[in-house]
Amino acid sequence: MSEISIEGLPSFSFGDTPELADELLALVLNGMKTATCGDLHYYDSEGLRIPQAGDQYVITNGKGEAACVIEMVDVSIRRFDEIDEVWAVLEGEGDLSLEHWQKGHKEYFTRLGIYAPDMQLVCEYFKLIKIIKKTAGAR
Repeated sequence: MSEISIEGLPSFSFGDTPELADELLALVLNGMKTATCGDLHYYDSEGLRIPQAGDQYVITNGKGEAACVIEMVDVSIRRFDEIDEVWAVLEGEGDLSLEHWQKGHKEYFTRLGIYAPDMQLVCEYFKLIKIIKKTAGAR
């Protein structure tokens, strides 16, 4: 594998709090989390390009420090109420059930003021390609 440079790569953290960012990052570093999703309207309203297969991103921890690099494998648009059990497992959170996914994501999107059962989600399946900094929460 060739050396991966993080210079110039876009970065983000998962979740909406430093604690959630660290919790979800630990799941990525442990290999449990290989997918994420976000509100399609956010991309449109911010003028952001929807990620595509092959795009790489630096994932930061709750302190904003670079922790790893992921590469998008597949990106699709789905409605919230179309998410299935397979996607819940790929997101790697909680007990991996669809019910846990629905509850957690409904709470998250409600905190952001954007939840709707038919909201459009950008569903991103990714692979971990480089660990920069392993955090205390990662096993």
